[in-house]
Order: sequence, then C-alpha cells, then structure tokens
Amino acid sequence: MKYVVYDFLQVAGGAERVTLALARALPGFEVVVARVSPAAGPLLFGFGAGVRSLGGARSRRLGGVLEAIACFVGRAGFLAHAETVIYSGFYAPLAVHRQQAGRRIYYCHTPPRFAFELQSFYRARYPWFLRPLFDVFTAWLRVRYVRAVQAMDMVLANSDNVRRRLEVCCGVQAQVLHPPVDVARFGWLADEGYFLSTARLEPLKRVEVLVQAFLQMPHQRLVVCSGGAELATLVALAVGAPNIQFVGWTSDAELADWVGRARATLYVPVDEDFGMSPVESMAAGKPVIGVAEGGLLETVLDGQTGVLLSPALGVQAVCAAVESMTAERARAMRAACEARAQVFRSEVFEARIRALVK
Repeated sequence: MKYVVYDFLQVAGGAERVTLALARALPGFEVVVARVSPAAGPLLFGFGAGVRSLGGARSRRLGGVLEAIACFVGRAGFLAHAETVIYSGFYAPLAVHRQQAGRRIYYCHTPPRFAFELQSFYRARYPWFLRPLFDVFTAWLRVRYVRAVQAMDMVLANSDNVRRRLEVCCGVQAQVLHPPVDVARFGWLADEGYFLSTARLEPLKRVEVLVQAFLQMPHQRLVVCSGGAELATLVALAVGAPNIQFVGWTSDAELADWVGRARATLYVPVDEDFGMSPVESMAAGKPVIGVAEGGLLETVLDGQTGVLLSPALGVQAVCAAVESMTAERARAMRAACEARAQVFRSEVFEARIRALVK
C-alpha cells in the first residue's frame, strides 16, 4: 500500500488542499488523517481517492493535538509494510517509526514553529499555570519531530524559507517543491475599488494592522474574506467603520469572485511559510501589497506584481501603499501578475512530485 499521511483535514485551507493534490497526482495513494472535520467537506467534493480517518483530534487545541499524536504513534501499525509513505504536517511524521519498509518522504509546510523559534510567543498566550505543561509538551515534540524528519529518505519543503528552517532546526537538507495553486480557478473580472484580505484571523497574520490602517482611510474600502480566532476582536475594532466589511469564510466560487473584482489584495503575515493567497491574487491579475519576508519573497515581484513593505510593518506604511495603488497602477500590473502565477500552477507541482516519487 501507498499512503499520504497528514495531521487533520480541518478546514478548506492551503495545507489541506496540498494533501489532496498529492493523492490526485499519485494514483493508488490513500490519504490518512487523524480526523476529517465537516468544515473540510467542500474539499472532498469530487475527490475520488479514499480518505481514512484514524478517529481522533476534535480540534487543533492542545487536547486535540494530544489525541492526534496518539493516533499517529499508537494507531499507525498499518504503515509497517507500506511501499511508499508521504508524510506531511506536524504530528503525522511521528508515525514514521512504525514504517518498517518502503520509502519515507516528508513534504514540509513548516516545522512546528510553536515548538521552535516561536515557542516564547505561543507560551505567553497560555495562562501562567499552563505554561509548564506547554514547556514539557514542546520539549517532547522537538526531540521526536527532529528524529522523525531525520529518519526520512527524502525531505521536501514548500519554499526556500521552509528549507532554511528545516536546516536550522533539524539539520537536514531539503529540496524545494512549491505547492500547487489552482490558478485556472481565478481570473480578472473587474476593478470595484476595494482591497481584499484573505488571511486567517490569527495574530501572526497581522490583519489588525490592516483594519487600523483602513480606519484612517474612510474613503478606501477593505473586505476581509476569512475567519479565525481574532474575528470578534477585529469586528469590534471596526465597529462604526462602514468601509470595513467582514464576510467570513466563503466557498471557492465566492472567493474567486471576491478576488476577481478587487483592486488588489493585502497579505502581511510575519515570516509566512509560502503563502498561496498571493499567488491566487496574481492569477486573477490583481497585485499584492505584502511584506518583504518569508514566502512572499519567492512569489511577489516587488514593483512588478505588487508592493513589498518592510517587515517592521506599520499602519502608515499600509496606508501609503493602499493610496498609491490606483486603478491605473493596478491595471498596469495585471499582465505581469497573470504571468507570474503560472510558475506555481498545479501542473508544475504534479509533474515534479511524480518524478520525485518515481
């Protein structure tokens, strides 16, 4: 048997899409996860290959994580005599030591940053009485994650940024294989003048900075097309601002429509792993206002397909970039955006992964 093993099919997100894309590109591979969430249901429409759930992980919170680890450490005996296994995620690679034969391949979206360089950031988000438990858990995970990655026959990273992280935290050399983006799903429809944010509403995505910027620009319109832990906080921050609209998570078709009618997209996370949203924006001929760090340095061409701001992001810098992105400037970048997106289309990924696995 051959498997693609991933943590959770939790939402219709980028890593989940890549997991299913791996199985589509490699006939005969079965997808195995700790749990399939109803929120990931839209991804499975038309997906012909099987998906096996090991029956754990109700959420990404600590209890769900521990259950996921139990799944991959204690319920992965079926991998013992597998022919080829492609592991992905934070916890699924822990099952590699149950595999006694065959090839072991790791496709890394990012090492678990909460257990490595961002451990202090995430630790501070827990109540004081839970921090010792967090310390014990992250120390345990660091050791076992490094052992698992070093046990692989081949390690693939979704970006050069992640390749460097793997080298630092695990001492391994990875090959870069950018994730597949369904660029054909996106196209230029109109310029209705609004700016679009599609990043998850989590602290490291810095959507709060965008909201603060548009509070200072009542003549400019911001549409936030996503959800996350900071939704209520950001909605409260934007109360009384008719130029800021939250539409929540949308279907694929609705997302393509929002992107296709925007003037430009805004994507300003801290040291993003890769970032599929900027590529989707460029596929629709829409420039990206981003930051000059992380995966955006590998996708967005500053001055040609968007504007990359200093990583020390501030409200005034966002305001200046938005004001400078006139309809004329955005339209002038359209052709370059569309051409750049083609570099990351799904067909390129599929051909490369087939060659590597073969």
